[in-house]
Amino acid sequence: MSKSLNRRNFLKISAALAVVAGSKKNIQAINDKISKEQEYYEYRIYKVNDSKNKIKLENYLGKALIPALNRMNIDRIGVFTEIDKPNDFSIHLIIPYSSLELFSEMNTKLLEDKDYINAAKEHFDVPLEDPVFSRVQSNFFKAFAGMPIIEMPQQTTGNKPRIFELRKYESHTEQKAALKIDMFNSGEIQIMRDTELAPVFYGEALIGNDLPNLTYMLSASDLESHKVHWSNFSAHPEWQRMKKIPKYNDTVSNITKIFLKPTDYSQI
Repeated sequence: MSKSLNRRNFLKISAALAVVAGSKKNIQAINDKISKEQEYYEYRIYKVNDSKNKIKLENYLGKALIPALNRMNIDRIGVFTEIDKPNDFSIHLIIPYSSLELFSEMNTKLLEDKDYINAAKEHFDVPLEDPVFSRVQSNFFKAFAGMPIIEMPQQTTGNKPRIFELRKYESHTEQKAALKIDMFNSGEIQIMRDTELAPVFYGEALIGNDLPNLTYMLSASDLESHKVHWSNFSAHPEWQRMKKIPKYNDTVSNITKIFLKPTDYSQI
């Protein structure tokens, strides 16, 4: 995230907190202010069959697509590959949008961008019988009110080694999914921050597979330190209290988790 964008959002929310702290009515005003800052996230998985085409796709993403999105003021684009899966050539991509309008206009603006068209020429010229990717899986999320924008890992600023864990929590009803989101917004996110799990984003799935679900991403310097952070979270007294609250029982029916590492050109 650009420092200026991050600071603008922080100052807006801080100002709202300072002005309206106090009554129940004021608490609602805080929530309303924060909700206006909520981003939307598109999470893509490009399915690639071999290393040759993975290199071609990475050239397209790093030299054509991401620079073009940055020209539209879409930044903090994360690009990842799965850890310890040498035979999986898929590329994971997260794109944050400040509004639904920006998302809806993206493809049109890309095709109007001459620099993008020129940079993507090799990508567009691939023959029918040898596509770069077989398909693109896409999911669309709305950021949680409790974490309305992406929070950049400390390691990203200095381009230090880092890993990410992506977790998807499925629920068996829409109500249970909403309650799990409420649990995060009501304290679970802050516990994760306090125990150095370093969350990057939380998203309520609006479109995609395995609905209803929420998906979130955590970060760390390495897998070993990440395990320690999870242990600290599990033992945290506030988490021990929260998980016993009756209304949050049975909110998650299935958990999927994958571990990722950033590409050289990832902005997260």
